[in-house]
Amino acid sequence: YLLMRRFAWVFLFLVVLLVGALYALGHGFFGRHEGPGQVTPIARPLDRSSPVGPGPKQILFGDLHVHTTYSSDAFVMSLPLVSGEGAHPPADACDFARHCASLDFWSINDHAESLTPEHWQETVESIRQCNAIADPADPDVVAFLGWEWTQDGTTPANHWGHKNVILKGGEDEVPARPIAARLPEGDIVTMSPILRAGLALLMRDQRTLDFTRFLEENAAVPLCEDDVAVRDLPPNCRESTPTPAGLFAKLDDWGVESLVIPHGTTWGNTAPPGAFWDSQIGGANDDPNRQTLFEVYSGHGNSEEYRNFSATEIDSSGREVCPSPQPGPSGFLPNCWRAGEIIRERCLSAGIDEEECERREVVARANHVAAGKVGFRTVLGTSVEDWLDAGQCRDCFLPSFDYRPRMSAQYALVRKNFSLDEPKTARFGFIASSDNHTARPGTGYKEFDRSEMTESKGPRAGAPDLLGNLNEPEPRSVSIDEQPEMPFASRDIERMSSYLTTGGLVAVHSQGRDREPIWQALRRREVYGTSGERILLWFDLLNPPSSETEVLPMGSEVTLQQPPHFRVRAVGALAQKPGCPEAVQEALGPERLYDLCRNECHHPSDERKLISRIEVVRMRPQATPDDRIVDAIEDPWLTLPCVPNPEGCTVEFTDSEFPGSARDAVYYVRAIQEPSPAVNGANLRCRYDEEQNCVEVDPCHGDDGKTDYEDDCLAEIEERAWSSPIWVDQPRGAVAQNSSPLHLP
Repeated sequence: YLLMRRFAWVFLFLVVLLVGALYALGHGFFGRHEGPGQVTPIARPLDRSSPVGPGPKQILFGDLHVHTTYSSDAFVMSLPLVSGEGAHPPADACDFARHCASLDFWSINDHAESLTPEHWQETVESIRQCNAIADPADPDVVAFLGWEWTQDGTTPANHWGHKNVILKGGEDEVPARPIAARLPEGDIVTMSPILRAGLALLMRDQRTLDFTRFLEENAAVPLCEDDVAVRDLPPNCRESTPTPAGLFAKLDDWGVESLVIPHGTTWGNTAPPGAFWDSQIGGANDDPNRQTLFEVYSGHGNSEEYRNFSATEIDSSGREVCPSPQPGPSGFLPNCWRAGEIIRERCLSAGIDEEECERREVVARANHVAAGKVGFRTVLGTSVEDWLDAGQCRDCFLPSFDYRPRMSAQYALVRKNFSLDEPKTARFGFIASSDNHTARPGTGYKEFDRSEMTESKGPRAGAPDLLGNLNEPEPRSVSIDEQPEMPFASRDIERMSSYLTTGGLVAVHSQGRDREPIWQALRRREVYGTSGERILLWFDLLNPPSSETEVLPMGSEVTLQQPPHFRVRAVGALAQKPGCPEAVQEALGPERLYDLCRNECHHPSDERKLISRIEVVRMRPQATPDDRIVDAIEDPWLTLPCVPNPEGCTVEFTDSEFPGSARDAVYYVRAIQEPSPAVNGANLRCRYDEEQNCVEVDPCHGDDGKTDYEDDCLAEIEERAWSSPIWVDQPRGAVAQNSSPLHLP
């Protein structure tokens, strides 16, 4: 009896010890706080000789979309689970922008949904340090404070998308907290302590323990009260709003000068099938004073181009259904359609009769449509290869994954909201950036190191399956309702890895190198985006009606009666030398140089690449609700060849059709550079049949061992620059307007 009592006490002690250990694991007791790091001082002044165009303006290059491991998704990417590098805090972003990428300006944009009050204050201080190191009279780098408002809808009606908030800055212009979208149920930040403890036990490494601490710190932050003025809220709560209207209202309450930049709008991994921009044209969910720029390209692909397809469609009874495929090189294979094909192929291979297999094919398509963004999970045990090029834009330049064309820049610029008293269209300038998640702004300076300079990551070889991709194949579709909750399986990460690139840049025509002129260039939309190369671009209207100015630059709006006459000048980027400049090597030292820059920096030679042609896009915004979007976009309207010349290419063109068209017009240009190799340049690397349909893919996987870790998946592309548009309006009253309600095309 005594022995049994002792055994019971020992057993109880061990149970208490185990429960205590699990509690401590789940609540981050063994993890370390993710600190901001330390900005590296400048050993000697860094050369920032910027190209100067006609007149007093310089072209400066920057990145307005940068994440550190203060963002929850970036922290996940840093874990050993996905062969991550470990911490990359805000100080790393400053050092990378200054030393590795040699940028003129950048902004920090961690997800507000995972920024604790402590991390926000550390971010503010780190940006202050980054700017303090520079010469205030002639800064080598200007750092802007900001965050990302990250909203993913479940249906087109409740989807607004992701937006970067950029603050002009100044001592009295910093909100006490960033403004988040409301946390969706199942977000990684809301992971329960039990799951956190399980993850820590599964991985057994310090970085994962640090992640549990990060999650616990986030869980401890209460939501701010609704309907309370922003300055009356306590500093230690999480401020949030579920709509753009709420975001704009809160920014108005703060009274700080800011820009709100939509990005990644066509990403199918965040935007639901059928998503459209319509509800953000005019009205409360638009802000024409703040939301004046649009990120057309990033390391997650291109969101510029409109195509006349959709992942789902609405039938005559109002139900969402799977559309039929469109064959050919400019066609489209819906994911839901391919899901049916996969199930049918499996079913027939299992010896099941054809009639039953056809029934299962129809069910598979319906299940995929009903599952929305996670439709891929309804077909168990698939490989990337099984899906072929389903869901992708076949003839777009480096498109985003699972393309949503009605969220594209072109769609937004021609779609008109006729439900307003005065019908409106969106008017955006174009930028590009990186959307990097390892604190590396401006990664596109060289095409190398796919695993670190892009987001192309996945579960490492031999890692436990947390994504739900390794289920046994079944000859039937399994609806989402029949499956368990899988918090890590909300993204089709394996397929998406082939669509991740080194990222783009934003360029400004600025009257100086410091904060104010850069900000003013952004405000007046005298900006353009590039796919990563530092291409020089000017796009001007040469015959404005006013005698006060000889030309109007990109981003301008004008009313004309005569044919508009334009000039484009483009100069190719400087070819890169290997390695890093001597000043950078001195500043960082060998260990930091490798950890941050991978021993490769922006290191331009004196040789320029060649511009091959200029493409002109003309768009005519809807005059009536019946105008088809596809007919309103002429892309390209003109293609103007360039004689190969290192000094660049200058062309002029006139739209003689404008005066008699009775239509407003929007013009922008693309400067196309000679082909060069780029990371993931061929996306899925399709093999095509005689009808140019994709019949086999050779994808670039993440870190799961299926693609060599050192393979950069290089393929030749035509790097490019996108100008901001110039809007040329007809005289008031010359364009017929129809006040019918807004409807889908």
